[in-house]
Amino acid sequence: MAFKRSSVRSRPAPHILIYSIYIIYSNSKDQFYIGHTQDVSNRLKQHNNGYSKSTKFGIPWKLLHVEHFDSRSAAIKREYEIKSKKSRKYLDWIINQ
Repeated sequence: MAFKRSSVRSRPAPHILIYSIYIIYSNSKDQFYIGHTQDVSNRLKQHNNGYSKSTKFGIPWKLLHVEHFDSRSAAIKREYEIKSKKSRKYLDWIINQ
């Protein structure tokens, strides 16, 4: 599996097509959400503006973790890997690495 972990602050070069998985957190719901996208900052805005049915009741969401991939299939594979653990402890471990 080829993926690159990065901090929330780092950004890929703008000319390279990058897919990312992200983990966001809602303090009001004490809940995590894991997703994938090509534009993390735009997707976070969508979550915080209520455009996503599954996250509109947890606003505001805070971005905690991002991983970048060179293909959509690799990003989706990693997203499902994280979701399949169904473990808050695992999410904490990923975020605090």
